[in-house]
Amino acid sequence: MGIWASKEPPPQVVLVPPLFDFPPLGARTRMLESSYDLLFGKLALKYLFEDYFDDPGNFSTKILLKPLDDPHVDLIATVSGPLYRKSGGTVGSNAQFRWQSDVDDPHTFVDLCVANTDPVLRVRSCAYYPKYGFGAFGIIPLITKTRKTPDDYGVMGLRYGSGNLSFGMTVVPFPNSDEFPRSAWLVSKMGRLTAGAQYEPQYGTKDDFRFKNLKNWSCAIGYGLGSGSPLSPSFNFGLELANSSQFIASCYQHVVVQRKVQNPFEENEIIGITNYLDFGFELKTRLEDNNKSDKSQESTFQVAASWQANKNFLLKGKAGPLGSTLSLAFKSWWKPSFTFSISATRDHMVGNTSFGFGIRAENLREASYERADPNFVMLTPSKEHIAESVLWKDRKEPFCQSDISAGNFDGLPKELRPLGRFL
Repeated sequence: MGIWASKEPPPQVVLVPPLFDFPPLGARTRMLESSYDLLFGKLALKYLFEDYFDDPGNFSTKILLKPLDDPHVDLIATVSGPLYRKSGGTVGSNAQFRWQSDVDDPHTFVDLCVANTDPVLRVRSCAYYPKYGFGAFGIIPLITKTRKTPDDYGVMGLRYGSGNLSFGMTVVPFPNSDEFPRSAWLVSKMGRLTAGAQYEPQYGTKDDFRFKNLKNWSCAIGYGLGSGSPLSPSFNFGLELANSSQFIASCYQHVVVQRKVQNPFEENEIIGITNYLDFGFELKTRLEDNNKSDKSQESTFQVAASWQANKNFLLKGKAGPLGSTLSLAFKSWWKPSFTFSISATRDHMVGNTSFGFGIRAENLREASYERADPNFVMLTPSKEHIAESVLWKDRKEPFCQSDISAGNFDGLPKELRPLGRFL
């Protein structure tokens, strides 16, 4: 008689869901903007305070599509406007066609945008060479209804970026522009500290006076922890003196926690699921005394928090002295995926509550659940968490918390990797 071979039970694992929108769409065009405007937690705070907070009394629809036969191109179309015609307002729409040379590197691209507002037709292009750290970019409005400002004629720029240094400048190469440069920035990172300055001429009539006018300068310093991957906790704190007239203090924290699985349809070996919590705070104070009777705009603050319970549900809220907003979003990861969001905004000044709605359809990001190695469990480890490497059906090999802590993201899908290792 044969002896039945005992079968080892599968190791207990934790589900690691993708973030709703990671990498964010803003990461695809960050080479067109100043590094000063993206660092110090500014980019993360922008998404925390704006994404899925639909304007009260309005709707928004966004379609993000990529053909299966050519992953180098994609199309983003947006339509937004008031829910009721009697509420006033107009319906805004635009469509953006994009081509990028490398599927995994979004920093060299060309896009063409058509809209029913100015500019009607605009082209943007960027070429970045990671080996040398240099890049060039341009934003050219081809068709506009009016050309009143120098920016209506286009903007071109040069930049350099490495892991610890970023500098660059933009110019307006067309007529009717007496500003040179249009802007310039310098940002340096030393360990966990980041410091930078930016020059934007807005005051003065002569070049010498513009450089000497402190209102044309902004400076900031920030302290940051974390790798930038959604699987790693991160923290950013920043202080900024904007145009020598406004002081801004902000902080942002991304927390990765785990809880027990409450879904009865999951497999028995799945003991937990990773959740993502985000917190943000921003305080703005005017330093100038204009002797105005209205002091409401001299100092303002806002706080926000979000909780992603799993790959399908996201809950966000923000509050400030003028109003508060609560938003709930549901995402189905079909191909294409669909996202539905509803926002409720309470106006503290008027005392009424209004709602906003949003719908998105997308196949640009192809993230899915990941089954982590037992070593990824951030709970207190025990012998039952120790197991040999297992070949999962959706991964060639599991990833470990130790690898992520060491900065090794090569085994992760691109949707869960950091945005980049340069400023």
